[in-house]
Amino acid sequence: MSWCIILKTLHVKRVLCPTMAGNEIDVYFVAVKALIRDRSKLLITHDIFGDWDIPGGRLRKEDFDAPLEAILERKLGEELGDAFVVRIGGPCVFFRHQRVEHGRDGQVARIFAVGFHVDYAAGVVKLGGHHDNHLWVDMPSFRPADYFTGGWLRGLNEYLARCSDRQEVADSSSLRIDEH
Repeated sequence: MSWCIILKTLHVKRVLCPTMAGNEIDVYFVAVKALIRDRSKLLITHDIFGDWDIPGGRLRKEDFDAPLEAILERKLGEELGDAFVVRIGGPCVFFRHQRVEHGRDGQVARIFAVGFHVDYAAGVVKLGGHHDNHLWVDMPSFRPADYFTGGWLRGLNEYLARCSDRQEVADSSSLRIDEH
């Protein structure tokens, strides 16, 4: 057989193809996240839905051809304000997170995110409409499990382990995808 069924869920197309030996192709939202550091401090944000977050967000349809760094820069402006100045480095960690979508009848979204090493340069945080708080946490004493779960937690733990080992966190050659 060579036919496929296309289902629309959360404005995302899911394709089922019997020609793939019964395996369903999974669909992820793609996001960019900023691990913003000011020396030994890491910036985390709190969203209006009650969850702690890492600055950044999902790509929009029109972002398909844009460089990920440009998308991240736009997202940071939306979430942290235009006066908040950073230097965006390279990718340093991958996240795979699954969560229930707020306002979407409890549907689950899977998110694949590329985390970038970002250095704080200047300015103050002015939160956008989707966030209500932020913290600069001390990386050596930060306990991500007190704030995060799932794929965000796994990715943050991996990032912090690299930092504590004094490995170059922006070295994309050492990236690996968490298989949990």
